[in-house]
Amino acid sequence: MSVFVALLLGFAPGLVWLAFFLKEDAHPEPRRMIAKAFVWGGISALAALVIEVALNDVLRNVVITLPRIFEENISVFVGFSIIEEVIKFLFIYMLVRKSSAFDEPVDAMIYMVTGALGFASAENLFLVFSNATGDVFGLMLLRFIGATLLHALSSAIVGHHWARGIKYHIEKRLVLVGLVLASIFHSIFNIMVYRFEDIIVYPTVFLILVGFFVLYDFEELKKMEESSSQ
Repeated sequence: MSVFVALLLGFAPGLVWLAFFLKEDAHPEPRRMIAKAFVWGGISALAALVIEVALNDVLRNVVITLPRIFEENISVFVGFSIIEEVIKFLFIYMLVRKSSAFDEPVDAMIYMVTGALGFASAENLFLVFSNATGDVFGLMLLRFIGATLLHALSSAIVGHHWARGIKYHIEKRLVLVGLVLASIFHSIFNIMVYRFEDIIVYPTVFLILVGFFVLYDFEELKKMEESSSQ
């Protein structure tokens, strides 16, 4: 596989979803800031990986189970989900919070989703280059309807709560709520993928259902902005 094809396959899922979500912004953000958010999201994936590797053994020694639902230890699923959601948020927060381009509620969701897709693309590239001799196309197709969309939706949840926090002057509180909800959502998806390894329809349907709520959140923030400008 050529490097060009590998890069194309690695970036395609994230860029397709990015084009989809950017349509939700009635006042498009500067392309330079979108590109920066995407790159910073990719860098945040490396930061999250370092932390996950460092804490992997520690997390495995923490036993978390769901009696009668999931008897196996799910501490790694939960721990990694929290790490990734927090890191994605912190990188995008540092990039855009004081920027003049961050000037309306929906921007919080747009930048969080953009950063999340940069994060997912970094993961995709790693998988492409580490599985160069396997069915990379099939793998990226699964990532397109799975993990790539997962990252976008979970960060959109954080972005929605972040935007509402800014609007109602309770930013820290609602960001924390958003991170908790996003981490729960992220954990549930990962557990479903593990539990139903050969039945992708369950986690896929779960993502689609959450996706409808996220699209509703976009519309809510746009209406909020329209009402405040009248």
